Amino acid sequence: MNDLFDQPRRAAPGGKADRPAGDRRLAGDHRPGDAGYTAKDIEVLEGLEPVRRRPGMYIGGTDEAGLHHLAAEILDNAMDEAVAGHASFIEVSLDADNVVSVRDNGRGIPVDPHPKFKHLSALEVILTTLHSGGKFGGKAYNTSGGLHGVGSSVVNALSEWFEVEVARERVLWRQRYRRGKPEARLAQAGPAPNRRGTLIRFRPDPEIFGEIRFSPARLYRLCRSKAYLFRGVEIRWSCPPALVRGTDIPAEAVLHFPGGLSDSLEAEIAGLSRAVPVLWAGEAELPGGEGRVEWAVAWLEGEDGFLHSYCNTIATPQGGTHEAGFRAALFRGLRAWGESRGNRRAAQVQAEDALGGVAAKLSLFLREPQFVGQTKEKLASPEAARLVETALRDRFSHFLGADPAQADNLLALAIERAEERARRREAKETARKTATRKLRLPGKLTDCTRESREDTEIFLVEGDSAGGSAKQARDREIQAVLPLRGKVLNVASASAEKLRQNQELKGLIEALGCGVGEKFSLEKLRYGRVIIMTDADVDGAHIASLLMTFFYRELPDLVRHGRVYLAQPPLYRLTQGAKTLYAMDDAERERLLSREFKAGTKVEVSRFKGLGEMPSATLRETTMDPRRRTLLRVTLPTDLRAETSELVESLMGRRPELRFQFIQERAPSVTELDI
Repeated sequence: MNDLFDQPRRAAPGGKADRPAGDRRLAGDHRPGDAGYTAKDIEVLEGLEPVRRRPGMYIGGTDEAGLHHLAAEILDNAMDEAVAGHASFIEVSLDADNVVSVRDNGRGIPVDPHPKFKHLSALEVILTTLHSGGKFGGKAYNTSGGLHGVGSSVVNALSEWFEVEVARERVLWRQRYRRGKPEARLAQAGPAPNRRGTLIRFRPDPEIFGEIRFSPARLYRLCRSKAYLFRGVEIRWSCPPALVRGTDIPAEAVLHFPGGLSDSLEAEIAGLSRAVPVLWAGEAELPGGEGRVEWAVAWLEGEDGFLHSYCNTIATPQGGTHEAGFRAALFRGLRAWGESRGNRRAAQVQAEDALGGVAAKLSLFLREPQFVGQTKEKLASPEAARLVETALRDRFSHFLGADPAQADNLLALAIERAEERARRREAKETARKTATRKLRLPGKLTDCTRESREDTEIFLVEGDSAGGSAKQARDREIQAVLPLRGKVLNVASASAEKLRQNQELKGLIEALGCGVGEKFSLEKLRYGRVIIMTDADVDGAHIASLLMTFFYRELPDLVRHGRVYLAQPPLYRLTQGAKTLYAMDDAERERLLSREFKAGTKVEVSRFKGLGEMPSATLRETTMDPRRRTLLRVTLPTDLRAETSELVESLMGRRPELRFQFIQERAPSVTELDI
C-alpha cells in the first residue's frame, strides 16, 4: 500500500499535472459514489424513536432477558419509592395476555405541568422523553436504582400499549400510550380518597419481541429477590393459576422478609454443610453519609462459594467495585487475625484462599452510583471499594474476635487452601517410568521393575506392618505394594476440599498415575490390576469398602474396565502333622475340620490377627501368588446403576438415618455377627 501511495499519479488527458509523491486525497478530489452521500442521508431520531430502532442499546437485546428487563425497570422504580420510605407495599401481577402490572403506594409520579414543557405534564415528560426523571439531582431520592432517566420511557417505547394511573392528593389520573405515543392527554379519572401511588400496566410489543412471553418463575424470583433486598417492603405477587400449574411457583404470595439478606442466604444454602455454623450478617452506614451497606456471609465446607451483589436493589451479576471492597475486607481481616495470633503461615494466604467456600450476599445503597451501561450489570463507582471495605473490615474483625475458636477454624481452612494451591502449582502428572529414572512417587510405594503395564499389579494394604509382609512376599518384577495408613477417607460423606487435602488418597492417585475426574486416562494407568488386600476381619472389610467407595465415586471407569480386585487372604490356618489347609471364614473352617481331617484327631487351628502377623511365605502362598490365590473382581452392574448409587449413598453417605434404616430393615434376617 505504501508503494502505491508513493508513486506520482499521472494526469488524465487535459487534466492537472501530476501531484507530488506521497500526496493523498485532496479537497475537491472525488470518487465514484461520493455524490450519493449528502446531508439528506443524516437522520435525527427524536423522542423514543431511537429506542424502537435500537432496543438492544437500552435493554441489552430483544431476547427473553431483554423482555424481562422491562418488568425489572418498572419494579425498580417502585422499589426506589419503598427504599426512600414513601411506599410500604408493591403489587406485581402477570395475566394470561402477557400483561405485567406493577403498583405501589408511594407518592405517585408528579402530574402537574412541567416547568420546561408547560404544555405537558411531568408524567408525560417522564414517559416520552429520554433522560428525564427525579433522580438526577438527589433531592427526591437519596439512593435509587433508576439513574439515567430512561427506564420508564424505554418500557413505554417498547410496549404495544402502556397504561399509567397515578393517585395523588385523593385524585386519580390516567393516561394510555401506544408504542410510546400518548393516545390522549393525561386526564382525571375520578376521586381516589383511599388510594395513593402509581399503577403501571403494559404489554410488550410483538413487533419488537415476537412471540416471547414473560416467565412467571422468572418474575416471581425477581420479586422475591427485591423483597429480600429491602426488609421494609412487602411485595404482593399474583398470576393466573393456569400459568404456574405443575411448577413450584405460587399463583399468589406475599413476600416479606424481616431478616433481609440473612433470610435469603439461609434459604439458598439450606442443606449444605458449613465450615462454621453461624452466619455473619449485618448492616452499616457508609462513611461520610454516602449510603449504607448490608451483608450476609456463610462459610461452606466442601462446596463452591458464591457472591451475589446488588446496588440500590439492582442486581450486579458482573460484580464491580463494591465486590472488590467486600473481598478486601474479608481477606485483609482474616490475614490480620492470623498475624495477631502469631500464625506465620497466615502470610501465605491470598484472597482466593480466604474467600474459598464463602457464600455471601452484598447489598449496597449508594448515592449516584456509576454503572457500566444501561443494563447496570456492573458497578463502576471507584469510591465504592473504599467505602465498603472501610464499613466492613472493623466489623469483620469484631466478628472474628467474638469467637476465637471459630476464627481460628476459618484461618486454618484458608491456610489449607493456600497450601493446596501451592501443591497444585508444583504438582506434575505422574507418568509410567522405569525405576532407574527415579521418578518421584509416593514415599511408601514399593514399585515393581517390569515396564509392561498389563502384566503388573499394585497391592493396597492397610498399615506398615502388612506392607512389610507384602513387600517380602511379592514378586518384585510384577508386583508393587502401597501401604495405606489406617482407614482411608470416606469420600461419600467428605467434602471435595477434604478429598483434595487427604494425603493417603493423593498418594494413591499419584501411584496409579491415571488421574481423576476430567483428567482420568486409562492409558496412563501404571498397573494392569489394582488389588485391595486387607485383613480378613470386620475392620479389613470396612477398609475395603472405603476403598471401593473411593474407586466408585472418583475412578468409576477403572471399575468399569475391570481393573479393581479384592484379595482373599485366609482367616484360619489348620495344621495336622505335615498337612496344612487354610480357611477363609468360620464356615469353611468347620467344613475343613469335618471333611479333611480324621475325626477324633487333634488339629491345630490358628487365627491370623492380620496380614502383618502372617509369615511372608504364607502370605505369598495363599494371597499373592497368581498361580494359587483367589481374587474377586469388583464390577458395576449396568442394569442396576440407580440401585447401586442409592445403596452407596445409604451405606456410605452423609445421612446416618439411612444407615440406621438399612440396619433396622435387615436386622431380623441376621443370623451371625462378628463382634
